[in-house]
Amino acid sequence: MRFLIDFFPIVLFVGAYKLYDIYVGTAVLMAATVLQTGLIYAIDRRLQTMQKVTLVLVLVFGVLTLVLQDDRFIKWKPTVLYASMALVLAAALWGWKKNLLQTLLSSQLRLPDAVWHRLTYIWIGYFVFMAALNGYVAAYYSTEAWVNFKLWGYAFPLAFIVGQGLYIAPHLKDNHQR
Repeated sequence: MRFLIDFFPIVLFVGAYKLYDIYVGTAVLMAATVLQTGLIYAIDRRLQTMQKVTLVLVLVFGVLTLVLQDDRFIKWKPTVLYASMALVLAAALWGWKKNLLQTLLSSQLRLPDAVWHRLTYIWIGYFVFMAALNGYVAAYYSTEAWVNFKLWGYAFPLAFIVGQGLYIAPHLKDNHQR
């Protein structure tokens, strides 16, 4: 169910783009993201920081896209989001000596500190990769190709989640044996 809630704004965006244009798609994305955020809040009774940041970026870049009639804003929104997340994780880890990923997720996962440290490096690398990939597609390909990439590009986060699960699984078993 959660996956469907996470995925439906992009599906609606792509559908609206294919039926109309990037501007209708952007308006639909904005409305769907507001609805998605409301659903998540209704279910969890709270929003995670990433959900709040995503909502704000979708609305700000969406408004800029619609008001200025320039699709570059909506196309670069994912790059800004991913780069910001990488920067925040890296600054917390290296600047403030705080593992933000561990702080956010340790109530849900019990992992050794070394695993949290490596996992944070992995997340930073993933966010940098996704920022660069989206930036490349946004800069060098047509809007049509970028929209198709947004839809089929969901393979990257899915592969990342599976890989991350495979990485932490042995450490979770260790926790249950103690």
